[in-house]
Amino acid sequence: MRKKWRFIKQLAVVLGLLVIGENAQAEPMIWQPPKGLEQIALWPGAVPGAQPAPGTENVSIIARGVAGKPYTDVTNVTNPTISVYPPKGNDTGAAVVVIPGGGFQALAIDLEGTEVCDWLTVKGITCVLLKYRVPNAPYVWQCNCRPHNRSISEPSLQDLQRTMRMVRYHADQWHIDPYKIGVLGFSAGGYLVAEISTLFDRQLYPKVDDADDESARPDFALPIYPGHLANADGTLNSNVPVSSQTPPTFLVQAEDDYVDGVQQSLVYYNALSKVHVPAEMHLYAQGGHAFGLRRTELPITGWPVQAEVWLHTIGVLQN
Repeated sequence: MRKKWRFIKQLAVVLGLLVIGENAQAEPMIWQPPKGLEQIALWPGAVPGAQPAPGTENVSIIARGVAGKPYTDVTNVTNPTISVYPPKGNDTGAAVVVIPGGGFQALAIDLEGTEVCDWLTVKGITCVLLKYRVPNAPYVWQCNCRPHNRSISEPSLQDLQRTMRMVRYHADQWHIDPYKIGVLGFSAGGYLVAEISTLFDRQLYPKVDDADDESARPDFALPIYPGHLANADGTLNSNVPVSSQTPPTFLVQAEDDYVDGVQQSLVYYNALSKVHVPAEMHLYAQGGHAFGLRRTELPITGWPVQAEVWLHTIGVLQN
């Protein structure tokens, strides 16, 4: 009888936790980095060009997942932040601003964010995770016409420009080499990588403080399964004007990516090649879209190994 009563009490506790978990999931919440890391507001005052969101910031778990694991989406971000993950072990002095994807409607904050920081910091690289504004006009998933499909994502690009300048401004404080600051982004974040690589000097907001005197140009760039780069006729989106000042670039995409399409990387690589920007492109037969760093049996999920080799090749990491 006592064992039966103990079992009933344990079952009640489990059921209670499940109820609490469901209720917590239903309540809006603000995403937080791991314990011990601070979220730093990008804009000390008013956010430039602030627009209303459909609701308050919210974190939700997407059960269908990737590689057999769920992933976390953050929506309705109106107060953009950065979280600085210091390197573990040997500090190389390099830093990477990580830009999650999500179609400018959400942020895949772990799949294409925190998991990337875990990889980079083990390699001795400071990771700066950007939580940028979403949803981001004029990008709207619900529109089938998609006339905006290759527009400049101005609010998020403002956030990214500001991030690059802040990282350089705090380089000494964060033990970063100001000449080894790169960007790595996925899907919509990959488009942001191309935007900051080509529009780093575009004036998108008035100066806020001394940090805005710093350059927003990345020293190297990794657009991973990027979108919005290719026009329907296979030409390059004119909103990413590749030039000789575009930084060295590492591209990854799958031929069976039917969300953005392999043409995105192909057209961008061709543009880089024409102006002699050092570029490396890895195309794989299989992989689809939005695989992040999660390992599967597909060869494409080994791309981080190739990326690390490339970082040594261009001198960001030392042999």
